[in-house]
Amino acid sequence: MTYHLGKGSLAELEGVKPELVSVVKRAIELTTQDFTVHDGLRTVEEQKRYVASGASTTMNSKHITGDAVDLVPYINGKLRWEWPPIYKIAAAVAEAARELQVELRWGGVWDRKLSSIDPLPLAMEEAVETYVARRRSAGRRAFIDGPHFELD
Repeated sequence: MTYHLGKGSLAELEGVKPELVSVVKRAIELTTQDFTVHDGLRTVEEQKRYVASGASTTMNSKHITGDAVDLVPYINGKLRWEWPPIYKIAAAVAEAARELQVELRWGGVWDRKLSSIDPLPLAMEEAVETYVARRRSAGRRAFIDGPHFELD
């Protein structure tokens, strides 16, 4: 099945850096999991609300500069924050970024470039599990944000 970005997703990409927009547009062509662009460019006020709610941990967000997007699975007409479909989207984004030679960081594994992970859903899942284990073994919290992709 082939997917496309709807009007809402395209509107969310306004103000996002062109190279990241290109990756998202290619990823929707490659993905086996439909998704929507839930967040692209954010205002400082929007970011303050995300931090206050705990959905974000920093005011130094790349969403404010147009360097980040959140891609959320779209399943049966609803947005779903579920890991199995998120891994499929991450794999498509990784493949698209490789094709377009754009370096990204993924919120599922903050300490590695997305290009260092095989563009397969199972590899994405293993990378997240390994990242969480690394953080915990260092006595640190593992904040994971699977829908988040940002320019590196």
